[in-house]
Amino acid sequence: MTTIEKESENLDGLSDRYLLFKIESTTYGLPLALALEILTIQAITRLPCVAPYIKGIVNLRGKVIPVLDIRAKLGLPEREYDDKTCIIVVDIHEMHIGLIVDAVSEVVTVPMDSIIPPPSNSASFVSSVSELETGVVLNLVFDAFFSSDLELARN
Repeated sequence: MTTIEKESENLDGLSDRYLLFKIESTTYGLPLALALEILTIQAITRLPCVAPYIKGIVNLRGKVIPVLDIRAKLGLPEREYDDKTCIIVVDIHEMHIGLIVDAVSEVVTVPMDSIIPPPSNSASFVSSVSELETGVVLNLVFDAFFSSDLELARN
C-alpha cells in the first residue's frame, strides 16, 4: 500500500478520489479528502523573513491561513497569476493551508490498478504515479512535501 493510500483509506470512502491540478505541463494529484475548497486568487498579505515560496496569509472567513506557491516550492520560476490560477485550501494535520497552483483540472476516481509506485529515483514527496486516459499524474504526499514547513508551524 502506498503512502497516499494510507493517508486516504479511512476518509469517508474518498480513498480513490483525487483532485488534479497543474503546475506548468505536469499534472499532480492530491487526495480529495484533504481538499477543503478551491478559491480564486486573491489579495495575499506578505510576511517578512519567510521562505520565498510562502507567499503570505489570507483571511478566509475570519480564519487566517498561510498560502504557499507550489510552483516556487518545486523550484520553478514564478509567473504572473491569471484567471486559471487558484488556491486549493487543504487540511494537513488539522492545519488549513492554501496552495497556489497554475490550474485545477478535475476530480477523478483512480482505480487501484492504475496506481503504481514512483520510480526509485523520484522525489520523496511523490508517493505514487497514476496512469489515466488523459496522461500521467504524480500523486503527492504532503507530509513529505511540507515536512520542514509543518515542523516550523508546530514550534
